Amino acid sequence: MASLFTVGKSWVLAVTIVCMSIFWFHLCKADEDFPETGSVGDDPAQIVSKALLCFNDKYIYSSCEESSRLSASGNLDVPPEYTDEYCSGPCLSETHLVLNCIENIMKNFLFYNKATIHDIRDTIKAGCSYGPERGNFDVEEHLEAEESGSNKAGTSILFGVGSIIIGLTPFL
Repeated sequence: MASLFTVGKSWVLAVTIVCMSIFWFHLCKADEDFPETGSVGDDPAQIVSKALLCFNDKYIYSSCEESSRLSASGNLDVPPEYTDEYCSGPCLSETHLVLNCIENIMKNFLFYNKATIHDIRDTIKAGCSYGPERGNFDVEEHLEAEESGSNKAGTSILFGVGSIIIGLTPFL
């Protein structure tokens, strides 16, 4: 009977390890099957150059004042008193056109401040919302808040994995 109990514990441990390994393998796997941007064989410098041209395209940015335009540095210099005009005027739609232009050329584009296209969109959404962040278009501040949130998520994942291991200890 004791050997049957030991075999049962071994199976539980083995199944748990296999399931966790499969989960972590798929979680950390990169999408390497498809080219990230442009066409196959394009020079990476050319791809980045094409993406940077989106900022200077006079057909995209035609009505928005230059001082309120998104720059390659990843900054949106929209003063709080200009929020209503920015969010309901041509600047908002033209900024989204620039982001779409960049995304169509290079999906994982990083601005000079390490912001992604998604980070910029989130900042614009928060800045144009009617919540407590309205009028705040500080991308770097938004990134810092997001980083502290991701640290909390990582801590909770580690806590969950630790709890599973501790919970399985009596079965060993």
